[in-house]
Amino acid sequence: MAFQNKEKIFSRKWFVSYTLILLGAFIMASGYVLFVSPYKIVPGGVYGIGIILYHLMDFPIGITGLALNIPLAIIGVRVLGPRFGVKTVVGFFLVSGFIDGIEMLYGSEPLVEDDALLSSIFGGVFIGLGLGLIFKARATSGGTSILAMIITKYTRIPIGQSLAIVDALIVLMALLSFGDWTIPLYSLIVIFITGKVIDVVMEGFTYEKTLFIVSNKYDEIAQKILEDLKRGGTFIEGKGMYKQDEKKIIFVNVTRREMAVLHDFILQIDPDAFVTVIEASEILGKGFRPLDETAGS
Repeated sequence: MAFQNKEKIFSRKWFVSYTLILLGAFIMASGYVLFVSPYKIVPGGVYGIGIILYHLMDFPIGITGLALNIPLAIIGVRVLGPRFGVKTVVGFFLVSGFIDGIEMLYGSEPLVEDDALLSSIFGGVFIGLGLGLIFKARATSGGTSILAMIITKYTRIPIGQSLAIVDALIVLMALLSFGDWTIPLYSLIVIFITGKVIDVVMEGFTYEKTLFIVSNKYDEIAQKILEDLKRGGTFIEGKGMYKQDEKKIIFVNVTRREMAVLHDFILQIDPDAFVTVIEASEILGKGFRPLDETAGS
């Protein structure tokens, strides 16, 4: 994915983007300092390496992350091309600065004492929330994602698998460094929650459903959708596999409440109808989230 800085400087979108990066960097750094690092939890990434070196040699986590991010970004530009704009550089400088700044002001004690599990959960929430805000600004925090892209380019391993391999090696490094089996287990909790929170930040809490309806009463169902639910839909021409008879499939997006109303109606007029319900992670367009709201995310 190419992250380019296309906003006009000092425009509204420019301010929104850099506000998201600033806020995201602070929240992400807080997750590392207050919840993750004190328990030696290593959720992959360059800051995971920073946590290992911090507890072994007392190297500052932020400076370690910055020292790794700068050459990785340079290598990334040379190998992958200019995919990483100014915002990504600002992002990893801010995260590194906030990590060392918060640690200097607050100290190295955990916010929640004697509870590594709760700290893993909230560490994942904070890191995921911070990363999600940075991603919404069309930036990244740099780090191992660049390395994963390079691996993908030369090995054809999918980017998700490449990133998982890199982070798994860093978690393994933590196990070998600290000799504690609980560390990779807590680290996996942080990694899992971080991914889920990023999805929520990027896509929001979804209450919409996508329905594919196969019924001989398609006209009545379409009228219900148009007149009562005030929704639009699409007829898709289909053919049954068994009898080879022509069918009309209704494609429609509805809210959870509207789906319940439509379900009851279909059950009443055609109990033999076939309905497929799919979770819609995001629906853009009239009647749902406007397309222009996502232009900068």
